[in-house]
Amino acid sequence: MAAIPKFDEPNLQALSDILGDTSTGLTGSEIGRFLRECGFPDPIPQMTKRHRLYAALAAKQNSDGCANNILGFVTHVMNPVRHVGHRDYFESERGKLNGVLAFSGFSLGEDGTLRAVTTARTLTEAEAMASALRKVLIERKVHPDVLEFCRAELVVDNYFHAVFEAAKSVAAKLRQKTGLGSDGSQLVDEALGIGKAGCPRLAFNSLTTESERNEHSGLANLIKGLFGAFRNTTAHAPKIHWNITEQDALDILTTISLVHRRLDSAVRTHIP
Repeated sequence: MAAIPKFDEPNLQALSDILGDTSTGLTGSEIGRFLRECGFPDPIPQMTKRHRLYAALAAKQNSDGCANNILGFVTHVMNPVRHVGHRDYFESERGKLNGVLAFSGFSLGEDGTLRAVTTARTLTEAEAMASALRKVLIERKVHPDVLEFCRAELVVDNYFHAVFEAAKSVAAKLRQKTGLGSDGSQLVDEALGIGKAGCPRLAFNSLTTESERNEHSGLANLIKGLFGAFRNTTAHAPKIHWNITEQDALDILTTISLVHRRLDSAVRTHIP
């Protein structure tokens, strides 16, 4: 492969921030192992993860005089085999990385390999898209938990990952409020299903009338629909085949906002 020009400091730092994120990034031991496996230096192993990674990547790039091994490290970490059983996490991280890689003319595919792409979006354009989306959503008074997904790195190509991440946040809130560990439709059934006991773990209302029970079941089905239409679809479809327009994103994120508000006011029952 021909020598790939060195990444600028902001690009390299952004990659390090993603891979070394406190909540979703690699563990310290994983960083050490992957650096060794790729033949990278580890000049400051005692530092915080993202600073440690940046120091290692910068040292290797400066030594090589090119970014080839930086991209090799990314594909090593993102080998799909490492993420079997954790598809949502893989797609989420891949989306974040592609938001940075796009500015260098690369895209990480579902198969974990890199492809050269035309750099179609500048940072300014991406930030403008994110700002415009956020502005309209604020005007709609959407839930704060939705606004955090209107970020430049999530809308650098289109609104695909903003919707994907926002839909995932609904499942995260369900797990947080119930203590359950499942996902998708199973999570909705376990958390909101009325079942034989006639009482769900989490209730949207008092369930004392038929209308209230219908409302509860309708909201549960709405959440299932969100997962099926936008979360599961985006997790399994190549991004290029799932174009979400700005209007689509606004409508979907507004619906997710409604779900978040109802979940905030939902009450735990006596069901363990």
